[in-house]
Amino acid sequence: MNYADFKALYVLSCLALALIILSPTLAMVIQLPGGERFSELWILGSGGMAENYPFNIVQGQVYNFFLGVRNHMDNLTYYVVYVKLRNQTEPLPDALSGTSSSLEPIFEYRTFLEDGGVWEKKIHFSFDAVSFDGNFCRVSGLTIDGHTLNVEKLAVWDVENKGFYMQLFFELWIYDRAFSGFQYHSRFVGFWINMTMPI
Repeated sequence: MNYADFKALYVLSCLALALIILSPTLAMVIQLPGGERFSELWILGSGGMAENYPFNIVQGQVYNFFLGVRNHMDNLTYYVVYVKLRNQTEPLPDALSGTSSSLEPIFEYRTFLEDGGVWEKKIHFSFDAVSFDGNFCRVSGLTIDGHTLNVEKLAVWDVENKGFYMQLFFELWIYDRAFSGFQYHSRFVGFWINMTMPI
């Protein structure tokens, strides 16, 4: 080995040793690309499983289900879940364009979650002002977790499925620092309910 080869080997060894010694500091400064960033949104039935969702609804009776969010965004994230109620003809969010439903929220839940953090809540709800007139069902009042809300929704009798159907659904929004506000996070879940006449 000649002197030039020895010198190159010495310089490379010193550089490798310096990188090893400085690696903890470099790890704090250099952000390597992480995995996919996403959030989870779910609803579970009254038993905490993906079954037994409220369906045949009677005025004044209290029903429950679980609503949950999990953060996989690699940082502390501020979420809002908007609660919306629709009849068969009103719009859901558009999965292709990633836009939210144009319906106004009737209620909301807010939470901060660290990366990997989970928020899950048992939701209680009841319909308080339901009236029937021929082929129409009007829902005027909904109570969610003790908050009475004015909803004013009209459902038309579904001849094929024999019921007055509405859908309770939930949109996930996330706080965007650059936008200085909440933006729809392309996640929504919901379940259908059938408003039944008292016997």
